[in-house]
Amino acid sequence: MSNEPILQVRNLHTTFNTDAGVVNAVNGISFNLDKGKVLGIVGESGSGKSVSAYSIMRILTDTGRVTEGEVLFKGENILNYTKQQMHEFRGGRISMIFQDPMTCLNPVFSVGSQLREAIRIHTDRSKAEVQARALEMLQLVGVNEPQKRLKQYPHELSGGMRQRVMIAMALACEPDILIADEPTTALDVTIQAQILELMQSLQKKLGMAIIMITHDLGVIADMCDEIIVMYAGRVCERGTADEIFYNPRHEYTKGLIRSIPHLIKRDEAAKGQNGAQVRREKLVPIPGTPVDLLNLPKGCAFASRCENAMKICLSEPPQEVWVNDFHIAACWNNVKKMMAEEADKKDGDIK
Repeated sequence: MSNEPILQVRNLHTTFNTDAGVVNAVNGISFNLDKGKVLGIVGESGSGKSVSAYSIMRILTDTGRVTEGEVLFKGENILNYTKQQMHEFRGGRISMIFQDPMTCLNPVFSVGSQLREAIRIHTDRSKAEVQARALEMLQLVGVNEPQKRLKQYPHELSGGMRQRVMIAMALACEPDILIADEPTTALDVTIQAQILELMQSLQKKLGMAIIMITHDLGVIADMCDEIIVMYAGRVCERGTADEIFYNPRHEYTKGLIRSIPHLIKRDEAAKGQNGAQVRREKLVPIPGTPVDLLNLPKGCAFASRCENAMKICLSEPPQEVWVNDFHIAACWNNVKKMMAEEADKKDGDIK
């Protein structure tokens, strides 16, 4: 059995032509996705997360194009596929759940009609088999009264129900890879938890690989095997979930983690008049604003917002450095730390 990753992205560059100039949305990202694993891609708005996914799916707008790199699915570069090959590839081998189901589901067609079409396009099932599969998928994703839902229109369903329908459509043809682009952003907290639990359950049951795209580290804390942190279209850090959360080695990642609300233990919290817990610590936002993708800096894109930036950060882009066997980071502070450790080691040997 081959241990080759099911998906390999190599030095991917994606640009968009605008009236103001060329927007460098993705700038040389690389990563692997193993069969049956969950990969999280995290970053704030404009970091290139969704564009990376659209580039893989080849669903960029007319102004966008992949200018460099490879996307290998089981060793084949899908960027060289014909339109017909991509038509068969999308839905059959790789599927995507978009951020807002209301804008993705057609309001003038019933849920059943759209679900049946997704199945019919990518399989050779008979009409009765397509209907049975549509019903089966709604049951699989936990939609109550599935027979009734098939006849309803998107506006008649709740947000959580529409998202479940989108998941059913994405999984109807049993793809090898599922890309979930902010699948819970438009939902309330309770429904978010239900959708994430559903995705975890289906991933284990079907054995598919998942790319989870989000701006919220808390969403993927317990779900992902590996996490990539993106900023300004570049990968600034990648590693196992434990490494990213407990040993962050890029200043941007540290800023994201500091901005997550933390619960205070009851015995450490101040008490209000009614005995409720009162938060003592304040959230620490990342200072500054995201970099202009029309005019990327020569050095590290995060340097202008980094409190530990050095002179070299302004002029030279940092290269990826292996922190350990499970962790890579692109930050000059890691190089500085490694050089200091090496110097200390030499001093110890001399003594």
